[in-house]
Amino acid sequence: MQIFDSTPCQLGEGPLWHPLNQELYWFDILAKKMFRKRLNSQKIDQWQFNEHVSAAAWIDQDHLLIASESALIKLNISGVHCDNSQQIICPLEADIPNNRSNDGRADPWGGFWIGTMDKQAKSAAGGIYRYYLGELVALKTQLSIPNSICFTANKQFAYYTDTREQIIWRQQLDLQAGWPIGEAELFIDLRPQNLNPDGAICDRQGNLWVAQWGASRIAQYSAKGQFLQAISIPTAQPTCPAFGATNFTKMFVTSASQGLSDTELTAQPAGQTFCIDLKVPGLAEHPVILGKKI
Repeated sequence: MQIFDSTPCQLGEGPLWHPLNQELYWFDILAKKMFRKRLNSQKIDQWQFNEHVSAAAWIDQDHLLIASESALIKLNISGVHCDNSQQIICPLEADIPNNRSNDGRADPWGGFWIGTMDKQAKSAAGGIYRYYLGELVALKTQLSIPNSICFTANKQFAYYTDTREQIIWRQQLDLQAGWPIGEAELFIDLRPQNLNPDGAICDRQGNLWVAQWGASRIAQYSAKGQFLQAISIPTAQPTCPAFGATNFTKMFVTSASQGLSDTELTAQPAGQTFCIDLKVPGLAEHPVILGKKI
């Protein structure tokens, strides 16, 4: 365990390892910033946005798809300035000014799943959408804090949670185009342990890794939902993991300082981004495909 970057985030989220560029991108949602850094480098780049940003997928070497509070945006990352480098791909709840984007991830078919929530976490105000081939479709509604969006290596399932419910759901997917089939099933019930699931990823062996807000840990569960192990994080509020490096055996973990007391902030590296060496290899993030149906 080491600190990958010591920049303190109010609400660090959405880590994304770009497999072509070998760089980590992540966000401070509340500061409306995105960061970029290479492994074993001291240099950090940052983008300042005019609204909340929370998650991304890679399109190609020079572009990301960014989820903001009102839109999905194509961002040119060859520079570090937002003006004249953004293209709105589609609105995202632009008619709901109290909402913002939250957790999101590209799926194996080139789609992009993104959760939305009220800025004050008002109950049942958000949902989960899928952008696919030029269309944005609502998949889930009446969620409070959507998180844990990720996909199994065999493309059979998606996972997601409403953190407030403390339940991780498993959703079967159509193997041809990746759309949900039937209703989601309860996969892991964390209510008996009073654990709060946040961001999540899957490894190559079919295991699920979940950041648990308030518990200072990343927990690993089997494909059957059995608890396997927990890795301690030296701060109370880990938010989301991401696999990276050339062989995907490093796990990057964002965290948050939001809501912690001055005493707690002094005692821990809150809001910083961590790096863990693992024996189990992870999966490369899928590229998102922009375009319309023909």
